[in-house]
Amino acid sequence: MEINQAWNDYLKAKEGVYKKIQFHNYENNLISEANWVIRGKYYSGEECGIKVNVGDICFLDYGQSYLNEMGYQHFGIVMAIYQKKALVIPMTSNQETYAKAFDVDNKNGKRNLMRIGAIKGLKKPSVLFLNDMRFVNTARIIRIQDHISIRSALFKEIQQRMKEIISI
Repeated sequence: MEINQAWNDYLKAKEGVYKKIQFHNYENNLISEANWVIRGKYYSGEECGIKVNVGDICFLDYGQSYLNEMGYQHFGIVMAIYQKKALVIPMTSNQETYAKAFDVDNKNGKRNLMRIGAIKGLKKPSVLFLNDMRFVNTARIIRIQDHISIRSALFKEIQQRMKEIISI
C-alpha cells in the first residue's frame, strides 16, 4: 500500500471516530492528540525543558478518559516522582464539585474529593480528585503553575487523605 492510500485510510477512520465523540470534547481531544504527537516520544518532561518536583501544581494533559475519570487538560498536584513518572492527583475549580467535597465544614461531603482552597497561582479555590490519582509520564506536564511546600500543613494533609483512599 502506498503512503498516500494509507494516509487517506487513516483520515477516513479518524473521521468515523470524531463523529462519535461528544461535541464538547472535540477541541480537548484534538489538543490531547497534538500533545501526544509532539510529546509522546519523550521519556520525561526534562526532554521538553520541564523539571518537575514533588509539590508542584502543574497544568497537564491526562489524555482521553472513560466516564468518571479526569481527562484532557487540567491541573494536578505532584505527590511523588518515581522512574521519570509523577504520581499526580487531578484537581478542578468547578464550584459544584467543590461544594460536594468533604472537609471540616462539610462532614457529609464526598471523601474522595478534598478542598484545598485558593492556591496563589490559581484563580479559584480548587478541589482534588483523590480517587483519580495516577502515575503519568512527566512529558504530559505542559507547565508548572505553582508549588505547595512538602513541609506545609496542607501538603501533609493531602498525603494523609491520599493514604486513606489507598488503604480503603
